[in-house]
Parts: sequence; structure tokens; C-alpha cells
Amino acid sequence: MSQKSIYQEVILDHNRKPRNYGSLHSPTHHATGHNPLCGDRIDLDINMINGHIEEIAFQGESCAICKASSSMMTNAVKGKTTQEAESLIQEFREMLVNGEEKDLDHLGRLKVLAGVRDLPTRVKCAILPWHTLHAAMNSADSATTEADNHANELVANTH
Repeated sequence: MSQKSIYQEVILDHNRKPRNYGSLHSPTHHATGHNPLCGDRIDLDINMINGHIEEIAFQGESCAICKASSSMMTNAVKGKTTQEAESLIQEFREMLVNGEEKDLDHLGRLKVLAGVRDLPTRVKCAILPWHTLHAAMNSADSATTEADNHANELVANTH
């Protein structure tokens, strides 16, 4: 199976059956993410206890790439410390925006989303959940992809 078909299969699987989809009853942290470019909008709820992400859920209206990225992200960070989650946010962003090709094996299934780099206008779709996670963990109410200058440059270079 080619890398491209694995990427497509993972996106379709997480879009059809998103993990951790929904909301939490009384989250300790919450943020809303919005991508004005394509209209993706997600709400992210987190229950953090002693610096650990104990529960996490998302919901909203988004494209398949954003939903798959949200689903995979919530799986990846559940049970992690905020420091571990922040490291994953940075590494994921570098993988997509800067094209970092260093050893990605520690990212597990997240590394298949590197294929989004081949679709520069969709990079913001994949990064939105990660911006929203960062905002929620830092008690910000919202996040937008418009603040991502590197992704903006990437998109601008495709037009």
C-alpha cells in the first residue's frame, strides 16, 4: 500500500468515525477554533487534572482533513502532560509547515498527515485543531489559523 493511499485511508477512517467526538459535561478548559479560509470551526473541551489531559473531546463543522486531524490529535494527547502536548503541537506544526523530515516515527499515526503538505491550501485545515488545543491549554477562548504566518506564506505561494 502506498504512502498516499495510507494517508487517504486514515483521513477517511477518522472522518467517518472520529474518535473523542462530542463535548465534555464540565470541561476545565475550552476553546473554539476557526479557519476563515475554508470555514472549519471546532470546539475543543479538555478536563485537565494536575497538568495532565485526562479527557478531551471535540465537535464542530469541518472538512475531512480537519476532522481527521482533530480525531488523531485527541487520541495522541489524551493522558499526556501539557508539556508533552505542547511538544507534539510544535512537532506537528513543524512537520506540516516547515516540511521537517526528521525521524517522525515517535509521532505514530500522526505522521501520515505529513501528506497534507502536498495540498498547501489544506495545511491550515490540519493545523487548526492543534492551534485550538494550544489555546485551550493556555486558557484562551479561541484560536484562528490567520495567526499562522508560516501557513499563510505557504498558501500564498500556491496562488
